[in-house]
Amino acid sequence: MRVLVTGGAGFIGSNLVDALLDGGHDVQVVDNLSTGRRSNLDRALTRGAVLHEVDITDAAALSEQLHGARPEAVFHLAAQIDVRKSVADPGFDARTNVEGTINLLRAAHEAQVGRLVFSSTGGAIYGETDMLPSPETLEPKPEAPYGQSKFCAERYAQLYERLYGFSTVSLRYGNVYGPRQDPLGEAGVVAIFCGKLLAGETATVYGDGLQTRDYLYVGDVVRANLAALEVPDVRGEVNIGTGREVSVLDIVAVLNQLAGERGFQVEHAPPRTGEVQRSCLDVTRAAEVLGWTAEMPLHEGLGLTLEATRDAND
Repeated sequence: MRVLVTGGAGFIGSNLVDALLDGGHDVQVVDNLSTGRRSNLDRALTRGAVLHEVDITDAAALSEQLHGARPEAVFHLAAQIDVRKSVADPGFDARTNVEGTINLLRAAHEAQVGRLVFSSTGGAIYGETDMLPSPETLEPKPEAPYGQSKFCAERYAQLYERLYGFSTVSLRYGNVYGPRQDPLGEAGVVAIFCGKLLAGETATVYGDGLQTRDYLYVGDVVRANLAALEVPDVRGEVNIGTGREVSVLDIVAVLNQLAGERGFQVEHAPPRTGEVQRSCLDVTRAAEVLGWTAEMPLHEGLGLTLEATRDAND
């Protein structure tokens, strides 16, 4: 199948590209390389993947690319993903995540794409709630522009379904971690902590460290995307997580256990604006409609991530 991956040079996107190539698909990548890395695609490019340096906010260039590639399916991962940046510059966040998604939906419709799988967020979209794990039926109340922009993009995907019968599904991820997540860029806490541990530096914990997230290994996210491609009748939103709450201090404890004598220290800083205290996803629907459940145990996933970070620094 001919597929196109926006944000395919990024952390999750490049792992997905590798899996698509493993499955025998013809893969084209769209990425402006603002946060993605060409090096993430080094192996994929030797295997036949093609990289196009296109920004999703450039509607004309994006339309031209899709008309030329004529993909049968699109995985949309290109996004502004930094919560703090979204708070500091909500206009930029919206231009990328909302307008960029609109540009892609329009181009995909005109190019007669059959299926679009959108990477959304479960960690940021529900906001503060006592309903944990949180199901897809819970009304989203984002605490930051990032979550709001992703929610808005989901609704535009649904609009294109209503208007044109376009097949779309929005995968609401937990907090994804794993190999290729850049500890120096717009990274999650796992990548940052791995980098600090290996550098022998003190890591910063914002707030008391008891805030929880649904930590999900990137390989499980890739499997969810492939499942969403294989079941084109599944529409709407689907939570992709583990269904388990894990605190920041839990992450510190596991990494220190993995590191042994080379453990690291943490220092506390004030909580950050726009971040929720507790987050965990109800993944019942993913099991029912996609046949998907997370498989990677946290301890093993953190070990693989630490090892990959070490290899990248050697």
